[in-house]
Amino acid sequence: MAHFSRKCYSTVKQQLQETAGYNPLILSEMDTVFMGTYAAGNIISGKLGDTFNPTTVLAIGLFGSGICLFLINISLWFDFLSFSMTLGNFFIIAVYFLFGFFQSTGGPVGTAVMGNWFCDKKSIESRGLIFGLWTCHQYCGDITAALCTAFVLGAGLDYWWAILVPAVTNFAWGFLTMRLIADPADIGIITPEVKIRLEKLKAKQAQGSNVVDEGPAPITYAAALRIPMVAQYAFAFGFFKLTNYVLFFWLPYFLGKHFDPVTANLIASLYSVGMMPGGIIVGYVSDLFGGRRASVIGVFMSALFVFLFVFSLKSEELTAIPLLIMLGVMGILVGGPNNIITSAVAADLASHPSVRGNNKSLGTVTGLINGCGSITASIGLLAVGPLQSVFGWGSVWLFLMGCTFTGTALMGSKIKDELFPSNDGYAEVEANLAV
Repeated sequence: MAHFSRKCYSTVKQQLQETAGYNPLILSEMDTVFMGTYAAGNIISGKLGDTFNPTTVLAIGLFGSGICLFLINISLWFDFLSFSMTLGNFFIIAVYFLFGFFQSTGGPVGTAVMGNWFCDKKSIESRGLIFGLWTCHQYCGDITAALCTAFVLGAGLDYWWAILVPAVTNFAWGFLTMRLIADPADIGIITPEVKIRLEKLKAKQAQGSNVVDEGPAPITYAAALRIPMVAQYAFAFGFFKLTNYVLFFWLPYFLGKHFDPVTANLIASLYSVGMMPGGIIVGYVSDLFGGRRASVIGVFMSALFVFLFVFSLKSEELTAIPLLIMLGVMGILVGGPNNIITSAVAADLASHPSVRGNNKSLGTVTGLINGCGSITASIGLLAVGPLQSVFGWGSVWLFLMGCTFTGTALMGSKIKDELFPSNDGYAEVEANLAV
């Protein structure tokens, strides 16, 4: 539902420019402001999800998102730009500033809830596949937004209906979310993590300590950053996320220059369709290879580099059918790494021996990776508007090639360790397992 509301704006970006009167620079600034507050919000939301009731945090995010979209509709209904260009631009950017914070609750808090429910040995062995399947939800939201906009425009309705519908559904889903169970322990289900915690509690009580089970304390930011590879993944993910969000925010706009709005949104939806199996494929294959997720991600990014190169040469000439095929494949190549890094990889990192027994670390770790990555993406998004205006869309695809290469290079040390593990690494793993 969060992605449904997030995607709806980009599906009517062309109408916001041509009908509402917002210029491309303002639309680009909206993307950047959103990514900036979304980045900070991820870091904060992950910590909030580890500290307070996760379902409450998720519901607040949905309610807030619905309010922000409704405010955007108000600015369109009353045509704030006609009163004052400054007022209209400031208002929509300010609303999108708040929108980023509310949208940030979904990723890290939702991942933490998944970690609570899937923490047994068999689930850990299939973690890539489980989280790969789970991350399909966000692309269901993206596809729903594209189809909703296509229906609205195809039916001859005002384009603002494509923003109002997700505003209403966010409110409804927020009330439903408040009734969900965030942790199986809350209803008496004893997971392996809870069992370990209760055993430690009984041992302390047997020694005469007067202690009660208040659950594990949430991890600190400093402790999370000290987990090996968290910082490296955060920086690498930033470049992967930038590639994804350039396509996420700007693909309907680019296609709208060559096709009618309905066709453009339908073609763009193929990118989101491709992202769904991407996470499943990366997760499943990395499970088969003993959790060597960085190596699988590197293969996907290398293939994406080739597709972006073709786009840099031929994107203005491609017809609908080749675009459908290429965008579907690119969705797989982009979606796989993006999905797995913020879910299965984050869960792997949060299970490191240095934080063993602390099941309140996953939200914070996910928030740091997603948040730091979003900071990089928000800065990079500033370049898209000027690049496509001055040098054309070929320069944008070259820019994304550089992002893909840089992100993969940042993971080089991890890929090397996975492909050529040292004996010391095996000894360390065995020692950790023995603890």
